[in-house]
Amino acid sequence: MLKKNSGSFTLPGEAGYENLTLELAKKWGADVIRDSDGTQLSDEIINAGYGIYSTICIIRNHNAWAKKNLDKLQQCFLITDPILATENHIQIRLMDTFFEEQFKVNDTPEALNYWQVYDRTTNEEVDRLQWTYDSKKGEVTIENAIPWHRYTVSFMAYRVWEEISMYNHTTNNWDQEHLMQIDPMYPETQAYLLDWMERWCKEHPETTVVRFTSMFYNFVWIWGNDLKNRHRFTDWGSYDFTVSVRALELFEKKYGYTMCAEDFVNGGKFHVSHMPSTKRKSDWIEFINDFVIDFGKKLIDMVHDYDKAAYMFYDDSWVGTEPYNDRFKEFGFDGMIKCVFSGFESRLCAGVDVQTHEIRLHPYLFPVGLGGKPTFMEGGNPTLDAKNYWINIRRALLREKIDRIGLGGYLHLVESYPDFCDYIEKISDEFRSIKDLHQAGKPYTIKAKVAVLHSWGKERSWTLSGHFHETDIHDLIHINEALSGLPVDVRFIDFNDIKKGMIHDVDVIINAGYAGSAWSGGEHWRDDALVETLTEWTYNGGVFIGVNEPSALSGYDNYFRMGHVLGVYPDLGDYVSHGKWQFEEESIEGLIPTGASIKTKDNIYLTDGQAQVVKSEEDQLQYTINKFGQGKGIYMPSFRHTLENTRMLLNSIRLASGEWDEDAYLTDNLYTECAYYPESQILVTINNSDKPQKTRVKTSQGLEVFELEPFDTIIRKLNS
Repeated sequence: MLKKNSGSFTLPGEAGYENLTLELAKKWGADVIRDSDGTQLSDEIINAGYGIYSTICIIRNHNAWAKKNLDKLQQCFLITDPILATENHIQIRLMDTFFEEQFKVNDTPEALNYWQVYDRTTNEEVDRLQWTYDSKKGEVTIENAIPWHRYTVSFMAYRVWEEISMYNHTTNNWDQEHLMQIDPMYPETQAYLLDWMERWCKEHPETTVVRFTSMFYNFVWIWGNDLKNRHRFTDWGSYDFTVSVRALELFEKKYGYTMCAEDFVNGGKFHVSHMPSTKRKSDWIEFINDFVIDFGKKLIDMVHDYDKAAYMFYDDSWVGTEPYNDRFKEFGFDGMIKCVFSGFESRLCAGVDVQTHEIRLHPYLFPVGLGGKPTFMEGGNPTLDAKNYWINIRRALLREKIDRIGLGGYLHLVESYPDFCDYIEKISDEFRSIKDLHQAGKPYTIKAKVAVLHSWGKERSWTLSGHFHETDIHDLIHINEALSGLPVDVRFIDFNDIKKGMIHDVDVIINAGYAGSAWSGGEHWRDDALVETLTEWTYNGGVFIGVNEPSALSGYDNYFRMGHVLGVYPDLGDYVSHGKWQFEEESIEGLIPTGASIKTKDNIYLTDGQAQVVKSEEDQLQYTINKFGQGKGIYMPSFRHTLENTRMLLNSIRLASGEWDEDAYLTDNLYTECAYYPESQILVTINNSDKPQKTRVKTSQGLEVFELEPFDTIIRKLNS
């Protein structure tokens, strides 16, 4: 039933390649043409009858104004590497390890008030009278230092090269002026930007959609001067690039206390998204979010006044917008655009409360990809890249509707890759067919409702702190990816949600992460009432799935606070002299597919010998099920997204929630998946592998058999 159609596709146009642009617009069924960073659209393209997206990054491309207002550039706190004192005085050069084309020290008197010098051996701040700054040398000198102690300096710095421009510049070998970013926290900047936005709207009558990239503050990306460690720190969810003297002063006035450098740099660890939020960090996020909504709405209202739609790009300078916050609707955005590598990113976009959801496919039309590997150049295989990305994204598209897809980058790069052009044509038709199915109604899901529990809850639904390649080491991002395409109702909750009783309609709760992380929960597990509530919920029939170090917190009889539910405990050395329960493996047929892999964790033992050990390796636990009242606790020491493990997770949810014998609308071949749309009685079956597959699906009309080519999709109307 895959048919040729058109629309819902955004193509990157390029002046100088008008014939190519219009030819591919027709081939791919585009209804919109956009500009990309570093490209422009010619009049011939603009007047060709397509909708026009115009990309603006509201805080860059203002170098003329920025050069006259260098004190209005965006800033951040940086921290030097610890330096060892070998005598009673020490000099620390501030920019020694940082990329000097990205940062410039802010040593104004106002900024110096926020600088901090720390003795990291004692973790105490050094008195201001003990250190001085030499602006000519860019050095801080510490007097009366204690020999053999380590010292750091935390200082304010202007960011003099906008990070995404910096990345694009270095990736594509641009020979262009470095773009700076200006900070709208200052009234002078706001007045300039409002005037600029109005002039821009008047000068672009052809634009139908203004794509904001995104609002004002970029995710944190700190570069170093050594190519062996170029990307010293990055976090997609961090607020460290929102700092300025004015912001700190306004915050103090509103919240009644002063933020300092250490609140941001945290001894060099920074307060990454992987850490549970503190009250000070939460207050800062709220403060920035309030400002971004207030000023951002003024810009969006202006766009609407000129009869243009406003879309937000859910990457780059997204920080402060918080699309999963209930206040996001106040912006008035008409659409959301997200660049995606994976299924969970598609779900991240689909869940935002806007009218239009659009995803930007990979690979981008760049010579190299984000990891530095060749794409549209010698040694690259963009068609294979597109196939591998598509099979992850497609399974998520079957679960939640996305309205549009598109590409970004330099269109002329595809000229030497006709097979890539043909494949994009194929998946464009495939996407439009899938989108049409959602119009008739939602796909079938199993009965079990799943909640993922972590410190951020709904606010960080479907993400951790970046793309898959940035957060690959975390079990939860792999679980999110597996869940993104399963026929399961998924939500994200935090610990306050549990205390508010928001789990009574939930069947399965998943808590996954390493000890102390935002994903495991850290200090949240200190709350005895929380443990009581979850214990009662499980006892009365709920299923608690723990992965890695779930509910981990020291100071109790079990390092896992939900260990009594899971039936396991980790021995950190406290029980080294105690006897360990022996066990025999009791497998459950069909639960763990052949090829599934679970990495073991040392020193995990049974609490009382009652939990069923479904899988083990050399006496180390890999998969256990503990009956707990009417419910169950399931423990796995790790989870990585593979086709086999994805099926294992689905099987676990089905088994635990009492749906093991209900296997309708599920494929019997784990390398394939399906989605059934009851209202239209259409069944979609996909092949997630690069080999031909045969699979069967039990339906209400009988058994359906499918033979799929590699990466294939089959859409079939069932007999009524």
